[in-house]
Amino acid sequence: MSSLVGLLTDPEFLITVFVAIAAFATIITLAMPWLQRDRLNSRLKLVANQREELRRKSREALNKKNEPAKLRDNSSGFMKDVVDRLNLRNMLESKEIKMKLMQAGFRGQRPVVAFVFCRLVGPPVMFGVFLMYLLLVNDFGFKTQQIMMFSVLGGFLGYYLPNVFVQNVAQKRQQSVIAAFPDALDLMLICVESGMSVEVAFNKVSNEIGGSSIELAEELGLTTAELSYLQERRQAYENLAERTGHPGIKAVCTSLIQAERYGTPVGTALRVMANENREMRMQFAEKKAAALPAKLTVPMIAFFLPVLFVVILGPAAIQLFS
Repeated sequence: MSSLVGLLTDPEFLITVFVAIAAFATIITLAMPWLQRDRLNSRLKLVANQREELRRKSREALNKKNEPAKLRDNSSGFMKDVVDRLNLRNMLESKEIKMKLMQAGFRGQRPVVAFVFCRLVGPPVMFGVFLMYLLLVNDFGFKTQQIMMFSVLGGFLGYYLPNVFVQNVAQKRQQSVIAAFPDALDLMLICVESGMSVEVAFNKVSNEIGGSSIELAEELGLTTAELSYLQERRQAYENLAERTGHPGIKAVCTSLIQAERYGTPVGTALRVMANENREMRMQFAEKKAAALPAKLTVPMIAFFLPVLFVVILGPAAIQLFS
C-alpha cells in the first residue's frame, strides 16, 4: 500500500500521466471530425426501415385477412440462440419491454433480444467480477460471508444495470424531444394553415426539425409512416404519445384525435396546444432555476468557503506564526 501511495505521489509519474492524457486528448480532438457520424441520416434510415416494415405488414394484412400480420424477425446470432434455448420467448413478446426500448430509441426485435440477454448474463457476470476482485485484488478485510454477500449484491446490480441504462437513454431522448416540440408545433401550425394535410405537415416538420432534435424528427417521421399504413389514424397518434411519454405530446395527440373525430379545425387545436407546450417548457425551466440554489449549497460549502477562509485568514496566520 505504501509503494502504491509513493507511486501516486511521485512527481515524475504524475507528469508522465498528465503528458499521456494531454497527448491522448490531442489525438482524439484531431480525429473527432473523422469519427463523428451523421446521426440525422442514420436516424432517418431507421425510420425508412420502419416504414418498409409497416408497408410489408399492410400488404400481408391485405393478402391474408384471416391470419394476423407479423413482422419478419430479422434478429439472429448467438444472443437469440441462447434466449430461444432457455425458452424466454415470453419476455421477447413483452409489450412493456418493447415500449421501454422504443422510448429509448431502440426499435425492432434485435434490441429486445439484446436487452433480455444482458439481463440474463448480467447477474452471473457481475457476481463473478465482484467475487474475483474481493478474493484476488483486495478483500478490504472482509470475511468469507461478507464477500459472498457483496458478490450477491453485485449480481443484483448486474440484473438492474440494463434497465438503468435504457431509462437514462430514454430520459435524455425525452428531454431533447421536449425542448424542440413547441417549435415543431409552430411549424406544424403554419403548414396546416397553409393548406397541407396532417400527413404532409408531419413529414415537412420532421425534415425541418432535424437540426434541432434528431429524436423528434425520427418520431414525427415514424408517425407519418403510421398515418399512411395503419388502418386507424387514431392508433398512429396514440403510438406517438406512448413512444415519447410526455404529457404535452399526449395532449396534442388527444386533440388531433378529437379534431378528426368531431370535425373541428386542426389549426385551432394546434394553436392552443402550441401555446400550452411553450408555457409548459417555460415552467420546466423556471422549476430547474428554482432548484438551482439548493443544489449549489453543498458545492459552495465544500469548495467555495474553504478557499474563502484561506484567503481571509491566510495573511493573519502568516503574520501570527512568522
